[in-house]
Amino acid sequence: MRNIWVIARREYKLFFISPVAYAVAFLIFLILGIIFYANVVAAIAQQYAPTVQIVVAPLVTLLLFTCPAITMRSLADEQRMGTMELLLTAPVRDWELVIGKWLGGFLFALTLIVITWIFPIILNQLEQPGIDQGMMVTAYLGVVLMVAAFLAIGVAVSSFFSNQIAVFFVTLVIFLALWMISYPAQAMGSTGGDLLRALDMSEHFYNTFYTGIIDLKDVVYYLSVTVFGLVISTVSVESRRWR
Repeated sequence: MRNIWVIARREYKLFFISPVAYAVAFLIFLILGIIFYANVVAAIAQQYAPTVQIVVAPLVTLLLFTCPAITMRSLADEQRMGTMELLLTAPVRDWELVIGKWLGGFLFALTLIVITWIFPIILNQLEQPGIDQGMMVTAYLGVVLMVAAFLAIGVAVSSFFSNQIAVFFVTLVIFLALWMISYPAQAMGSTGGDLLRALDMSEHFYNTFYTGIIDLKDVVYYLSVTVFGLVISTVSVESRRWR
């Protein structure tokens, strides 16, 4: 566990000296702030009570497109600089390296998510008697689980490439595929459609967490995707010992 924490702490600190990380943070807060302001103004003008969903919906979309940027340098950068061989000969297990890289990115993403809580807090002050706290906590729990799965997939993709740009686009394509995989479900039979919906990430978020419902199968889904991504990463790193 000590090795994992050392690697995660190093990764986390590297984000604060990376221009890409600052660009991701700026993009998220800028766009989210503009959308939040527009929704609040519209709610006041039309006299309806906005919910925390006006924050969560755009936040999820932004994370879908920015998480690939968070993980694109994790293992790919080590391969590009030739430091992967040094890490493989260090007294660090392969799974510790993978989890440490993932944890560093997850802590950075979690920092960004926590900062976005300022928008629900402002919304809670504007609304009387306030927004639904249960829905807010549930929606953010879903966001955290979703991001954990996203980053695990991103680290897995990063383990196969040495080019960060390639990692970004391949990861983004995989994210979009998993996010929209249930769209053809209506054109398929019940068995095929159910399978696609079971694999669809958006189905496991918008039908439950987004509406304030915690369903165990959705929690298990995101945790399973996270573990699967980390296992693939570990196998990929281990395979380099035999090349």
